[in-house]
Amino acid sequence: MADNQSKPPLTLAVRLARLDKRVEEIEAVVAVPEVARDPAKMTALMRERGRLMHVVDPYRRWRAARAARREAEELLKTEHDDAGLRALAETEIEVQGDIERKLLEELQQRLLDREEGTDATRVILEVRAGTGGEEAALFARDLYQMYCRYADARGWKRENLSASPTDLGGLRDVIFALEGDDVFKRLRFESGGHRVQRVPETEAQGRIHTSAATVAVMAEPEPLDIQIREEDLEVETMRASGPGGQKVNKTSSAVRMRHKPTGIMVHMQDEKSQHRNREKALRILTARVYDLVESKKRAERAADRKSKIGSGDRSERIRTYNFPQNRLTDHRINYTTYNLDRVVQGDLDGVVGALLDADRAAKIGSLEGAE
Repeated sequence: MADNQSKPPLTLAVRLARLDKRVEEIEAVVAVPEVARDPAKMTALMRERGRLMHVVDPYRRWRAARAARREAEELLKTEHDDAGLRALAETEIEVQGDIERKLLEELQQRLLDREEGTDATRVILEVRAGTGGEEAALFARDLYQMYCRYADARGWKRENLSASPTDLGGLRDVIFALEGDDVFKRLRFESGGHRVQRVPETEAQGRIHTSAATVAVMAEPEPLDIQIREEDLEVETMRASGPGGQKVNKTSSAVRMRHKPTGIMVHMQDEKSQHRNREKALRILTARVYDLVESKKRAERAADRKSKIGSGDRSERIRTYNFPQNRLTDHRINYTTYNLDRVVQGDLDGVVGALLDADRAAKIGSLEGAE
């Protein structure tokens, strides 16, 4: 087997080697007693190492497979008379070569995820009803339930942060967090406008209505990724409100928080405790500020690739759910499937996989050609 069949492009190999070297540097630093006695520094270094190892571990396994294959190739060159050894060497070359190729594909994807910032394991999702009145709120509820089912199927943890239900069981808006492997990587393309075409339960004449909802998927940053300064926050407290605006709490437990540099605002009143509402508000606000910064970078990268996938434009209508035809269409990649009934039950792997494949195809060339 030719050596370059499972060899990373030069620029990719250089970046992998640099990451490997950084892990070695961190391991040397944390072995120093003074550092071990500094919990904050130790935590920061170990967190950095953990994220690096997501790429470095398969890189080291790839190097081990390459070394084993080369050793078998050398054995094949020198053992001319021993048929048994030659057969073993040939088998080893084939096995290790397959391992190399698979690990190289994994390495390319993991490095792409790292450099694109899509390796986050925690996300905050916001689903908001758009045009369409109560039917839009019911659609927002259906989207929320669809993502919950998908999360459960993948073993991700769920945490509800905020919800505004309607009298008929819909949701004006809902904010929730998910945590697990590949959670941002698999859900990041859900951001945007979702449109539904169906006959509402309240429609007596069987007419099809069109409603909409918007989805925002934001990676939840690590503490080191972004710092929200206390002086940049404007915080107000007030009594929580119920339906119709009436006050439902005698204490000022609700919190309105504004990030002065960006103008981003969060209102939180779901908890009875002001302290808990403040914690949740800050968590959501931090994710929104971080997403604002990262979404600009993603949009620039998508523009460079002339790709609509991954641009994160939430004003864009990305998907249509047509219930009479049992059809789901993702307009960014012209993907259509006629199993909408399964999709809304949480079977999102088809459309998610198609989006990931299209995005990877758009990015892989730029990775190989980058300096």
